Amino acid sequence: MVVRRAELSPLAQVMRRVDAIADGATHDSISTGFPSLDRLLGGGVRRGDLIVLGGDVGSGKSAFALALALRVAQEGGSVSFRSGEMSVERVLERALALEGRARIDDMRRGSLDDTTRAGVGAAAVRLRDQSPIFETVPAGGVEPLADMLRRTLDVQLVVVDPLQSLAPGSRQQAEELAAATRQLKLVALELDVAILATSSLPGLVPDRRDLRPHLDDFGALGAIKQHADVVLGLFREEMYGSSHGVEGATELSALKNRNGPTGYVDLYFYKQWMRFEDMLDPDR
Repeated sequence: MVVRRAELSPLAQVMRRVDAIADGATHDSISTGFPSLDRLLGGGVRRGDLIVLGGDVGSGKSAFALALALRVAQEGGSVSFRSGEMSVERVLERALALEGRARIDDMRRGSLDDTTRAGVGAAAVRLRDQSPIFETVPAGGVEPLADMLRRTLDVQLVVVDPLQSLAPGSRQQAEELAAATRQLKLVALELDVAILATSSLPGLVPDRRDLRPHLDDFGALGAIKQHADVVLGLFREEMYGSSHGVEGATELSALKNRNGPTGYVDLYFYKQWMRFEDMLDPDR
């Protein structure tokens, strides 16, 4: 008698997947394109998970989220990138600068040299063939976003930049962010997608000794700390001083990892291109 997958118990399905991976099948994680982060997260992010990325103003949250979305798409993944702060045209402009290693100001002025212009052209070809779906965050909170995603076929990763764009900004914004966080987690489970949301750090006190993000800095009445599966904190020391040797050095910390260890990885930030690279596994 042949046992169909639908007739297997959830436990049997999990064991079948574990055995398949042990036998060489592809694991169910979605590679972020940053090898050090993938190792820390046990292979990458996973469908059904809510991942929140936080950092101080100007730390590069949007740039890192965009870089991750681009790398997942370039590996053949289906990605929806939703911006609540920039138009689709501006996001694409950033993507071209990041991928083409060009300054956005030079692109706007039309002052690219021949080498950089060729790099931007090559980046445009790559984006034409393998690119996230770029759209703005719909008004009205999580439910309109969920409705749009339900009509999008086979999305693996959804990026929301920032989480705060899902809250109208009333006096009860903390409550609204808490509700949006809980709803996003439910959407991730319902649609079997990984959702990455960037977030500001309302609890970050500027004059404290260590300005690395902490879980309590995310606010939202503790909802991010409770409901997110993975919480990442971005820290660039050069933002807070001029110590020799720290330019570009970035720590990306896993402050919470529901299914694995916490820790940090080293990245390098090319400010002129708004581009992050893995320090241990830099791009070629």
